Amino acid sequence: MNQTCNIAVLAGGPSAEREISLVSGRAVVRALKALGHRVFEVDPRPGSWSLPPETELVFLALHGTWGEDGTIQAELDVLDVPYTGCGAQASRCAFDKVLSKRAFVAQGVPTAEFELRAADDDRLPETIDFPLVIKPACQGSSVGVEILSDAAQWQTAFSRTAAFESEILIEPFIAGREITVGILGEQVLPTVEIRPRQGYYDYHNKYTKGATEYICPASFDASLQEEIDRAALRTMQAIGGGAFGRVDLLVRGRQLYVLEVNTIPGMTETSLLPLGARAAGLSFRQLVQRIVELACAAHSVELTAII
Repeated sequence: MNQTCNIAVLAGGPSAEREISLVSGRAVVRALKALGHRVFEVDPRPGSWSLPPETELVFLALHGTWGEDGTIQAELDVLDVPYTGCGAQASRCAFDKVLSKRAFVAQGVPTAEFELRAADDDRLPETIDFPLVIKPACQGSSVGVEILSDAAQWQTAFSRTAAFESEILIEPFIAGREITVGILGEQVLPTVEIRPRQGYYDYHNKYTKGATEYICPASFDASLQEEIDRAALRTMQAIGGGAFGRVDLLVRGRQLYVLEVNTIPGMTETSLLPLGARAAGLSFRQLVQRIVELACAAHSVELTAII
């Protein structure tokens, strides 16, 4: 027996991650239809979008700015339409790397030290030595991220990153194991380890087939895995909570460093959240249904039972 409702899937949108969002949206639409839901597809633009009047729930597959930064969530709150994922405030906190860093520090979540720079302030960092990482404060999918080995690369790399955002985050480069942990309500999914075959986990390695190896479940001893799971849950709590998400971390020895929270993670059948869910025994359709159920529970939406 399935539990169904009328669902509008929002995908595409205006961000730099539009194409990835469309791929996520198509995968979600296929799954929802197979589950028996009535589905509407919406490719929104700021100031020029609307929902079918029959919509009971919005499934957000909008990656990047406007979709993940709390803006669309705030608009849906005004419309009093329930939606999947985190609320407006938690989404904004997670998407803005500066806000999330401050939240991590305030809540004792392990994370790397950092400096901030305005896009027009290209002074060398004062407290962080090379090698280091610079990234736009509000972009996803590793857009605008640069890894610098020495000061000779600074000016050119900073200019490239500054083209994306008005505020720049600077962190030390930490060589370690890159992992990601999916959260479904209070359930922590098996850890995925990310191993690019060349370079680091940039946009190319994320979305080019075969460029990265993924190991799930990742191999950690039991006590370290418990620390990872606790850190992932604490990270979600630090940003203000949410029905589901994905926490990215680095592990060096036994030290954890939380990188960021993805409040609308990729939702293709080969994306990292579905990979973790599959290791927990959930098919892609079951994962999508679980996300719907979490959203309905959070917003008190009643599902219709069908045989």
